[in-house]
Amino acid sequence: MEQHAVANAPLERKGRFAVFLRKHFWGLLFLLPAFIIFILFLWVPIFKGFIYSFYHIDFVKGNSFVGFDNYKVALHDKDAWTAVKNTVYYMFLCLVIGFWIPIVFAIAISELRRFQGVVRVAAYLPNIIPVVVLYGLWRWFYDPVGPINGVITGWFGADEPVSFMTDTKWSMISLVIMESWQQFGSAMLIYLAAVLSIPRDWYEAAEIDGAGVWNRIRHITLPSIKGLLGLLLILQLIGTSQGYQSQLAMLDGGPNNATLTYALLIVKYAFNQQNYGVAAALGVLMFIVLGLLAIVQYRLQGKEGDVR
Repeated sequence: MEQHAVANAPLERKGRFAVFLRKHFWGLLFLLPAFIIFILFLWVPIFKGFIYSFYHIDFVKGNSFVGFDNYKVALHDKDAWTAVKNTVYYMFLCLVIGFWIPIVFAIAISELRRFQGVVRVAAYLPNIIPVVVLYGLWRWFYDPVGPINGVITGWFGADEPVSFMTDTKWSMISLVIMESWQQFGSAMLIYLAAVLSIPRDWYEAAEIDGAGVWNRIRHITLPSIKGLLGLLLILQLIGTSQGYQSQLAMLDGGPNNATLTYALLIVKYAFNQQNYGVAAALGVLMFIVLGLLAIVQYRLQGKEGDVR
Protein backbone atom coordinates (compact mmCIF):
# COMPACT_ATOMS: atom_id res chain seq x y z
CA MET A 1 0.00 0.00 0.00
CA GLU A 2 2.78 2.39 0.94
CA GLN A 3 4.73 1.51 -2.22
CA HIS A 4 1.61 2.20 -4.31
CA ALA A 5 1.20 5.63 -2.66
CA VAL A 6 4.87 6.45 -3.28
CA ALA A 7 4.55 5.41 -6.92
CA ASN A 8 1.49 7.64 -7.39
CA ALA A 9 3.08 10.70 -5.75
CA PRO A 10 4.75 11.98 -8.99
CA LEU A 11 1.48 11.55 -10.85
CA GLU A 12 -0.38 13.53 -8.18
CA ARG A 13 2.20 16.32 -8.41
CA LYS A 14 1.86 16.42 -12.20
CA GLY A 15 -1.91 16.53 -11.82
CA ARG A 16 -1.74 19.44 -9.39
CA PHE A 17 0.65 21.26 -11.72
CA ALA A 18 -1.71 20.72 -14.67
CA VAL A 19 -4.63 22.09 -12.64
CA PHE A 20 -2.54 25.10 -11.58
CA LEU A 21 -1.48 25.72 -15.19
CA ARG A 22 -5.06 25.55 -16.49
CA LYS A 23 -6.30 27.81 -13.71
CA HIS A 24 -3.62 30.49 -14.11
CA PHE A 25 -2.76 30.08 -17.81
CA TRP A 26 -3.85 33.54 -18.98
CA GLY A 27 -2.31 35.27 -15.98
CA LEU A 28 1.02 33.53 -16.60
CA LEU A 29 0.78 34.36 -20.30
CA PHE A 30 0.36 38.07 -19.57
CA LEU A 31 3.19 37.87 -17.04
CA LEU A 32 5.58 36.23 -19.50
CA PRO A 33 6.65 39.40 -21.44
CA ALA A 34 7.45 41.26 -18.22
CA PHE A 35 9.36 38.22 -16.95
CA ILE A 36 11.39 38.01 -20.18
CA ILE A 37 12.20 41.74 -20.06
CA PHE A 38 13.16 41.39 -16.38
CA ILE A 39 15.56 38.54 -17.22
CA LEU A 40 17.08 40.17 -20.32
CA PHE A 41 17.58 43.66 -18.95
CA LEU A 42 18.33 42.97 -15.28
CA TRP A 43 19.67 39.51 -14.52
CA VAL A 44 21.55 38.94 -17.77
CA PRO A 45 23.54 42.22 -17.32
CA ILE A 46 24.19 41.31 -13.67
CA PHE A 47 25.45 37.86 -14.68
CA LYS A 48 27.60 39.31 -17.47
CA GLY A 49 28.92 41.96 -15.08
CA PHE A 50 30.23 39.21 -12.79
CA ILE A 51 31.92 37.53 -15.77
CA TYR A 52 33.35 40.74 -17.28
CA SER A 53 34.87 41.70 -13.92
CA PHE A 54 37.46 38.95 -14.55
CA TYR A 55 38.29 40.08 -18.09
CA HIS A 56 40.03 42.91 -19.85
CA ILE A 57 37.37 44.07 -22.30
CA ASP A 58 38.65 44.98 -25.76
CA PHE A 59 36.11 45.26 -28.57
CA VAL A 60 38.86 45.19 -31.23
CA LYS A 61 41.36 42.53 -30.10
CA GLY A 62 38.90 40.54 -28.05
CA ASN A 63 38.50 39.94 -24.32
CA SER A 64 41.31 38.42 -22.26
CA PHE A 65 41.04 36.76 -18.87
CA VAL A 66 42.91 38.68 -16.14
CA GLY A 67 41.61 37.01 -12.98
CA PHE A 68 41.35 39.33 -10.02
CA ASP A 69 43.48 42.10 -11.58
CA ASN A 70 40.44 44.35 -12.08
CA TYR A 71 39.57 44.03 -8.41
CA LYS A 72 43.17 44.84 -7.45
CA VAL A 73 43.06 47.99 -9.61
CA ALA A 74 39.73 49.01 -8.09
CA LEU A 75 40.84 48.45 -4.49
CA HIS A 76 44.19 50.24 -4.98
CA ASP A 77 42.69 53.26 -6.74
CA LYS A 78 42.79 56.32 -4.46
CA ASP A 79 39.79 57.76 -6.27
CA ALA A 80 37.80 54.64 -5.35
CA TRP A 81 38.31 55.23 -1.64
CA THR A 82 37.58 58.93 -2.12
CA ALA A 83 34.36 57.91 -3.89
CA VAL A 84 33.43 55.55 -1.05
CA LYS A 85 33.98 58.32 1.49
CA ASN A 86 31.97 60.81 -0.58
CA THR A 87 29.16 58.30 -1.06
CA VAL A 88 28.92 57.62 2.67
CA TYR A 89 28.95 61.39 3.29
CA TYR A 90 26.25 61.85 0.64
CA MET A 91 24.10 59.12 2.22
CA PHE A 92 24.55 60.73 5.64
CA LEU A 93 23.53 64.17 4.35
CA CYS A 94 20.48 62.73 2.59
CA LEU A 95 19.53 61.02 5.85
CA VAL A 96 20.00 64.13 8.00
CA ILE A 97 18.55 66.68 5.56
CA GLY A 98 16.23 64.79 3.25
CA PHE A 99 14.80 61.88 5.25
CA TRP A 100 12.87 63.88 7.85
CA ILE A 101 11.44 66.58 5.58
CA PRO A 102 8.68 64.39 4.04
CA ILE A 103 7.76 63.05 7.48
CA VAL A 104 7.40 66.55 8.91
CA PHE A 105 5.37 67.74 5.91
CA ALA A 106 3.13 64.66 5.99
CA ILE A 107 2.33 65.12 9.69
CA ALA A 108 1.80 68.87 9.24
CA ILE A 109 -0.54 68.38 6.27
CA SER A 110 -2.50 65.70 8.14
CA GLU A 111 -3.22 68.26 10.87
CA LEU A 112 -4.71 70.74 8.38
CA ARG A 113 -8.46 71.19 8.50
CA ARG A 114 -8.71 73.19 5.25
CA PHE A 115 -6.89 73.30 1.88
CA GLN A 116 -5.25 69.91 2.48
CA GLY A 117 -5.62 68.89 -1.18
CA VAL A 118 -4.06 72.12 -2.45
CA VAL A 119 -1.06 71.72 -0.15
CA ARG A 120 -0.59 68.11 -1.27
CA VAL A 121 -0.43 69.14 -4.91
CA ALA A 122 1.89 72.08 -4.16
CA ALA A 123 4.26 69.83 -2.19
CA TYR A 124 4.40 67.28 -5.02
CA LEU A 125 4.96 69.79 -7.85
CA PRO A 126 8.80 69.91 -7.58
CA ASN A 127 8.86 66.16 -8.25
CA ILE A 128 7.51 66.62 -11.80
CA ILE A 129 10.04 69.25 -12.88
CA PRO A 130 12.32 67.86 -15.64
CA VAL A 131 15.87 67.37 -14.41
CA VAL A 132 17.32 69.64 -17.11
CA VAL A 133 15.11 72.49 -15.90
CA LEU A 134 15.86 71.59 -12.29
CA TYR A 135 19.63 71.76 -12.73
CA GLY A 136 19.44 75.05 -14.62
CA LEU A 137 17.15 76.53 -11.98
CA TRP A 138 19.38 75.57 -9.07
CA ARG A 139 22.54 76.70 -10.87
CA TRP A 140 20.92 80.11 -10.96
CA PHE A 141 19.89 79.81 -7.30
CA TYR A 142 23.48 78.96 -6.28
CA ASP A 143 25.13 81.53 -8.54
CA PRO A 144 27.28 84.17 -6.76
CA VAL A 145 24.77 86.78 -8.00
CA GLY A 146 21.76 84.47 -7.59
CA PRO A 147 18.82 84.89 -5.20
CA ILE A 148 20.27 82.78 -2.35
CA ASN A 149 23.50 84.76 -2.24
CA GLY A 150 21.43 87.91 -2.65
CA VAL A 151 19.66 87.08 0.60
CA ILE A 152 22.92 86.13 2.33
CA THR A 153 24.76 89.32 1.35
CA GLY A 154 21.76 91.66 1.48
CA TRP A 155 19.73 90.54 4.49
CA PHE A 156 22.45 88.93 6.62
CA GLY A 157 25.22 91.36 5.68
CA ALA A 158 27.81 88.79 4.54
CA ASP A 159 30.96 90.33 3.07
CA GLU A 160 31.09 88.01 0.06
CA PRO A 161 28.80 85.40 -1.53
CA VAL A 162 29.02 81.71 -0.71
CA SER A 163 30.61 79.55 -3.43
CA PHE A 164 28.04 76.77 -3.34
CA MET A 165 29.28 75.07 -6.51
CA THR A 166 33.04 75.63 -6.28
CA ASP A 167 33.69 75.26 -2.54
CA THR A 168 34.44 71.67 -1.52
CA LYS A 169 32.71 72.26 1.83
CA TRP A 170 29.42 73.33 0.24
CA SER A 171 29.22 71.42 -3.04
CA MET A 172 27.80 68.12 -1.74
CA ILE A 173 25.49 69.88 0.73
CA SER A 174 24.16 72.04 -2.09
CA LEU A 175 23.34 68.99 -4.22
CA VAL A 176 21.56 67.26 -1.32
CA ILE A 177 19.43 70.36 -0.64
CA MET A 178 18.48 70.52 -4.31
CA GLU A 179 17.55 66.83 -4.47
CA SER A 180 15.64 66.97 -1.18
CA TRP A 181 13.58 69.88 -2.50
CA GLN A 182 12.75 68.00 -5.68
CA GLN A 183 12.11 64.50 -4.38
CA PHE A 184 10.47 64.91 -0.97
CA GLY A 185 6.98 65.11 -2.51
CA SER A 186 6.70 61.43 -3.46
CA ALA A 187 7.88 60.19 -0.06
CA MET A 188 5.61 62.75 1.61
CA LEU A 189 2.54 61.27 -0.13
CA ILE A 190 3.49 57.78 1.08
CA TYR A 191 3.87 58.98 4.66
CA LEU A 192 0.68 61.03 4.40
CA ALA A 193 -1.30 57.97 3.28
CA ALA A 194 0.06 56.04 6.28
CA VAL A 195 -0.72 58.87 8.71
CA LEU A 196 -4.26 59.31 7.38
CA SER A 197 -4.88 55.56 7.76
CA ILE A 198 -4.41 55.82 11.53
CA PRO A 199 -7.86 55.66 13.20
CA ARG A 200 -9.05 59.15 14.12
CA ASP A 201 -10.58 57.75 17.31
CA TRP A 202 -7.10 57.44 18.76
CA TYR A 203 -6.42 61.14 18.27
CA GLU A 204 -9.84 62.12 19.62
CA ALA A 205 -9.30 59.99 22.73
CA ALA A 206 -5.87 61.56 23.20
CA GLU A 207 -7.34 65.08 22.87
CA ILE A 208 -9.98 64.26 25.47
CA ASP A 209 -7.20 63.10 27.80
CA GLY A 210 -5.47 66.47 27.29
CA ALA A 211 -2.69 65.37 24.92
CA GLY A 212 -1.19 68.19 22.84
CA VAL A 213 -0.03 68.04 19.24
CA TRP A 214 3.50 66.90 20.10
CA ASN A 215 2.27 64.16 22.45
CA ARG A 216 -0.15 62.88 19.78
CA ILE A 217 2.68 62.77 17.25
CA ARG A 218 5.09 61.14 19.67
CA HIS A 219 2.78 58.48 21.12
CA ILE A 220 0.37 57.80 18.22
CA THR A 221 1.67 58.92 14.82
CA LEU A 222 5.32 57.89 14.96
CA PRO A 223 4.74 54.44 16.56
CA SER A 224 2.00 53.74 14.00
CA ILE A 225 4.27 54.37 10.99
CA LYS A 226 7.40 52.83 12.54
CA GLY A 227 7.46 49.94 10.06
CA LEU A 228 7.12 52.28 7.09
CA LEU A 229 9.90 54.48 8.48
CA GLY A 230 12.26 51.51 8.64
CA LEU A 231 11.37 50.34 5.15
CA LEU A 232 11.81 53.75 3.50
CA LEU A 233 15.04 54.28 5.45
CA ILE A 234 16.56 51.14 3.95
CA LEU A 235 15.25 52.03 0.48
CA GLN A 236 16.73 55.51 0.78
CA LEU A 237 20.11 54.13 1.83
CA ILE A 238 20.10 51.79 -1.17
CA GLY A 239 18.98 54.56 -3.53
CA THR A 240 21.44 57.19 -2.33
CA SER A 241 24.32 54.70 -2.43
CA GLN A 242 23.78 54.64 -6.22
CA GLY A 243 23.49 58.40 -6.64
CA TYR A 244 25.47 59.98 -9.46
CA GLN A 245 23.09 61.88 -11.76
CA SER A 246 23.19 65.30 -10.13
CA GLN A 247 26.89 64.92 -9.30
CA LEU A 248 27.62 64.23 -12.97
CA ALA A 249 25.32 66.85 -14.49
CA MET A 250 26.04 69.69 -12.08
CA LEU A 251 29.72 69.30 -11.20
CA ASP A 252 31.11 66.19 -12.94
CA GLY A 253 32.44 64.99 -9.59
CA GLY A 254 34.18 68.27 -8.75
CA PRO A 255 35.40 70.46 -7.33
CA ASN A 256 38.55 68.46 -6.59
CA ASN A 257 36.57 65.18 -6.49
CA ALA A 258 34.41 66.51 -3.66
CA THR A 259 31.23 65.14 -5.29
CA LEU A 260 32.75 62.04 -6.89
CA THR A 261 30.44 59.23 -5.75
CA TYR A 262 31.00 55.50 -6.17
CA ALA A 263 28.43 55.14 -8.95
CA LEU A 264 29.89 58.15 -10.76
CA LEU A 265 33.36 56.55 -10.58
CA ILE A 266 31.92 53.43 -12.25
CA VAL A 267 30.47 55.61 -15.01
CA LYS A 268 33.81 57.36 -15.50
CA TYR A 269 35.73 54.07 -15.67
CA ALA A 270 33.27 52.65 -18.19
CA PHE A 271 32.53 55.58 -20.48
CA ASN A 272 35.43 58.00 -20.00
CA GLN A 273 38.34 55.58 -19.65
CA GLN A 274 36.55 52.69 -21.42
CA ASN A 275 37.93 50.31 -18.81
CA TYR A 276 34.88 48.11 -18.61
CA GLY A 277 36.57 45.36 -16.60
CA VAL A 278 37.39 47.61 -13.65
CA ALA A 279 33.95 49.24 -13.94
CA ALA A 280 32.37 45.76 -13.77
CA ALA A 281 34.50 44.88 -10.73
CA LEU A 282 33.39 48.06 -8.96
CA GLY A 283 29.80 47.23 -9.87
CA VAL A 284 30.12 43.72 -8.44
CA LEU A 285 31.44 45.10 -5.16
CA MET A 286 28.49 47.52 -5.02
CA PHE A 287 26.10 44.66 -5.83
CA ILE A 288 27.41 42.66 -2.87
CA VAL A 289 27.03 45.60 -0.47
CA LEU A 290 23.53 46.44 -1.71
CA GLY A 291 22.60 42.78 -1.51
CA LEU A 292 23.56 42.78 2.16
CA LEU A 293 21.44 45.90 2.70
CA ALA A 294 18.52 44.18 0.98
CA ILE A 295 18.91 41.18 3.30
CA VAL A 296 18.81 43.53 6.29
CA GLN A 297 15.66 45.13 4.88
CA TYR A 298 13.87 41.79 4.47
CA ARG A 299 14.90 40.68 7.94
CA LEU A 300 13.55 43.88 9.44
CA GLN A 301 10.30 43.41 7.52
CA GLY A 302 10.09 39.82 8.76
CA LYS A 303 10.59 40.86 12.38
CA GLU A 304 7.99 43.60 11.97
CA GLY A 305 5.54 41.04 10.59
CA ASP A 306 6.24 38.64 13.48
CA VAL A 307 5.59 41.41 16.00
CA ARG A 308 2.26 42.20 14.35
